[in-house]
Amino acid sequence: MTSSPVALITAGSAGLGAAAAKLFSKHGYRVAVNYNNKAERANILVEELAGLSTLPAAGGNDKNFVAIKADLASRDDIKRLVDEVVTEMGRLDVVFSNGGWTKFRDMNSIDDNVFEEDWDRAFNMNVKAHLWLMHAARKHLDKTEGCFITTASLAGVSVSGSSLAYGVTKAAQIQLVKSLAVMAAPNIRVNSVSPGLLLTEWGDRFTDQQKEAHRQKTKLKRIVTVEDVAEQVLGLAKNRSMTGVNVLMDAGFNLT
Repeated sequence: MTSSPVALITAGSAGLGAAAAKLFSKHGYRVAVNYNNKAERANILVEELAGLSTLPAAGGNDKNFVAIKADLASRDDIKRLVDEVVTEMGRLDVVFSNGGWTKFRDMNSIDDNVFEEDWDRAFNMNVKAHLWLMHAARKHLDKTEGCFITTASLAGVSVSGSSLAYGVTKAAQIQLVKSLAVMAAPNIRVNSVSPGLLLTEWGDRFTDQQKEAHRQKTKLKRIVTVEDVAEQVLGLAKNRSMTGVNVLMDAGFNLT
């Protein structure tokens, strides 16, 4: 087994996933970047990670940085993703389960939040996909005494966000993380991060007025950055004494 630890980052070619990939590569990790549609973007990121890393070239058939296509809506694809990471990189120490889904709806209208297809896709992507990924990765993380970290949301602890389905399924994800932490102990740590509004491709769909209203409601009068959250993800990966924890990162938005 190659000595340098390996982190798998899903939905990793842009936004928070890419920020985490860059940070992990700077801290001695080998990184597998998962993507679904943006192959060119993922491959460009992998080249950038190699330039940021101080690691020597991997030995034998192992690799330091790879991009792997997989659809997180498919349980079979999720299993194949994990199998490919271990085959190409030799081990698995950290899974940052960063995938998710939402559709923007009017949060002041019940009628606009009762589309069954929204609820089905939100539950599949925001809850089940994380469970399937943990299930596929468990035996590998058990060997390395690794960790599994998900991206939840402020919307899972406070009535906010893009839709009712999103908030409810993110709350379910936080409960899933707590349950998995119990089931996976003592060898595997399971935690989540819950950012407020992030100005990613998804976050930029909010209007400028909505973004400013969010910023003004935070106690720190700032919008959380993907770099802020990536630092916390790295901290959870390194901390050996935290499990079942949801780290709320909202610049004080949720404080009364």
